[in-house]
Amino acid sequence: MSSETTSPATSAPPADDNRWRDAAREILAGRPAVAVGALILALIAGSVMIAFTNSDVREASGWFFARPGDTLTALGRAMGGAYGQLIRGSIWNWQATSFTAQIRPLMNTFDNATPLIAAGLGVAVTFRAGLFNIGGRGQMLAAAIAAGWVGFGIPGIPFPLHLILCIIAGALAGALWGGIAGFLKAKTGAHEVIATIMLNYVGYYLLQYLLATPGLLQAPGSPNPITPATPESAQLPALFGRQFTVDWGFPLALLAVVFCWWLLNRSSLGFTFRAVGENPRAARVAGIDVARATTIVFMVGGALMGLAGAQQVLGTVTTGFTDGIDGGIGFDAITVALLGGSQPVGVLFAGLLFGAFKAGGSAMQAGQGIPVEIVSVIQSLIVLFIAAPPLVRAIFRLPQPSQLAAARKAGKAARKETDK
Repeated sequence: MSSETTSPATSAPPADDNRWRDAAREILAGRPAVAVGALILALIAGSVMIAFTNSDVREASGWFFARPGDTLTALGRAMGGAYGQLIRGSIWNWQATSFTAQIRPLMNTFDNATPLIAAGLGVAVTFRAGLFNIGGRGQMLAAAIAAGWVGFGIPGIPFPLHLILCIIAGALAGALWGGIAGFLKAKTGAHEVIATIMLNYVGYYLLQYLLATPGLLQAPGSPNPITPATPESAQLPALFGRQFTVDWGFPLALLAVVFCWWLLNRSSLGFTFRAVGENPRAARVAGIDVARATTIVFMVGGALMGLAGAQQVLGTVTTGFTDGIDGGIGFDAITVALLGGSQPVGVLFAGLLFGAFKAGGSAMQAGQGIPVEIVSVIQSLIVLFIAAPPLVRAIFRLPQPSQLAAARKAGKAARKETDK
């Protein structure tokens, strides 16, 4: 009798425990957990490189077996000093005497993150449609050409109308440049990776030609390949005064995050993008015009890239720009989109993180003598670890998606037994 009374229903854990356990599994098996794990692994690898490049650590390591405490102390000072300088240069300078000087690193982080957020959204939107936008550089350069020409080529327009026209011109130029790749993909089947990479070169050499030709983009009377200065009527105003570098491009990037969240999660067009990304054949059977969606998603991604390019011209470099105006942001945006899981909110935090890396990297070099290239290596390692989620899950013992699916089935079975 006792064996018959003991059943799975009576021995199963309470429903509340199952709910919290399932929620924990969902969090640990999701992309955010993998992204955090990839960041931790990249920082650990960066710590190893910092240790090898520190002279005190190298000197102390010669006595490791004789005085291991000295080596460990040197390691702690090197890593603590390096990451302390990173925080001081990107978030809060606790050694400064005035509040303005203390928060200036945070403002620099916002300033560096502004184009990264907009460009990361441009990559993330196409990722959600199952496409790869590697043409961020070309789209940003096309936007810089358009925004710059409207800025210094059409004088006499008052602020803020002049600024708005420049931003619109940059976004439209980026959308056009991205739409070329989308059209080639949709109508000819050309692979979007090849098309966007080739368009990067086209945009780069087009800008070089325009900068080297008097009467086009080259500044009058200048022998150098540089444009005229952006007039004040077309410049993004400072957000918190001239004592900080951050301008109104940052709130504009935040609005772009809100727009992308609405587009991908609340609009019918966003549903179309996600359906095409999940299964293009099923989307076509369901009546979705996949070719049209492909072209449109590249135009939307290009417009967001164009916003980043316009921000570079109208806010970061207002004294005239050269062919290096993109600053590598078009490629960094790929990393930002990957780390953010191609989600708008995730891209926002990833952009802020990489903005902090950029702002704090120079402080690490100046304060601790650490090569600034280590920050670039850390960013590259983040991409490497994100590209291998099974490795990250295995190292941190995170549940695999297959284990999560099995747990869901077991939970449903247990709840059915409980209901009986």
